[in-house]
Amino acid sequence: MEGENWAEKLGYPVNSKVVMLHADDIGMCSEANEAVIPYLLNDQIQSAAAMVPCPWFNDIADWYKKHPEEDIGLHLTLTSEWKNYRWGPVSNPSNVPELIDPEGYMWRGVIDVASRAPVTTVEKEVRAQIERAYERGIKPGHIDTHMGTLYSKVEYAEAFFKVAMEYGIPANVIEFTPDRVQKFRKQGYPITARLIQSGRKYTLPKLDDFTSVPNGKSYQEKKELFFDLVQNLEPGITEIIFHPSIETEGLKKITNSWQQRVWEAKMFSDPEVIQFLKNEGIIFTNWKEMMVRFKERTTK
Repeated sequence: MEGENWAEKLGYPVNSKVVMLHADDIGMCSEANEAVIPYLLNDQIQSAAAMVPCPWFNDIADWYKKHPEEDIGLHLTLTSEWKNYRWGPVSNPSNVPELIDPEGYMWRGVIDVASRAPVTTVEKEVRAQIERAYERGIKPGHIDTHMGTLYSKVEYAEAFFKVAMEYGIPANVIEFTPDRVQKFRKQGYPITARLIQSGRKYTLPKLDDFTSVPNGKSYQEKKELFFDLVQNLEPGITEIIFHPSIETEGLKKITNSWQQRVWEAKMFSDPEVIQFLKNEGIIFTNWKEMMVRFKERTTK
């Protein structure tokens, strides 16, 4: 496939900004599911990823069975970060003991996992989450990684790439250009020469960039920061993640990031945001469309 970036490789116009607005953490709680479903049905966002080990995963799986055209992926989960709202692995705990903290849940922090769990254990749980999704009727449009855990060690990332290629499910893999390598190293990701080499062997479509909706001190500031982010995007395919949830007392008890999540449940149905994205000439895509375009260009 020819092209300067993945947008061009997949047949989008030269120099176009192609964006995927992507909701993380669905299935984590009811409030996340209630925020995301109308966004998807109204085509206000393009993609979302569900946390298989979490209490409200079955709810989103049941919804997906009625809406299989939507791009629901898996937010592969190896941590359980909140103070009182916790979950454990999908695997039998005796098969993945290194993923479990003294309280019987997954560890809270990425470093807790990376310092304890061998890649064989991580891969076992990743496969168990994918298989559970299939059992519940979800054919995942993509796979990505909660809290970036699968990029915390090169061995984990390589297992992530391998599993994606084996299942034929695209992962959130970025084209490791020098600029992107520098950007993600500054964020603390160990993008080593070995990982770059492994990325070159990855055979499914990639993103050109990956970023998140910025936090703001007010809803208006949050919108303005998002507008700045979009205006400064380079041409190519960029996934922009966020974590929408409707406001409830339950959400406030789960996470101290509840206000940002509530604003993100409002942002993408906001007429001002919708008009801004139109004015910017943004082209939208999702992982399912990317895979269709990819197969058209690679299948002889």
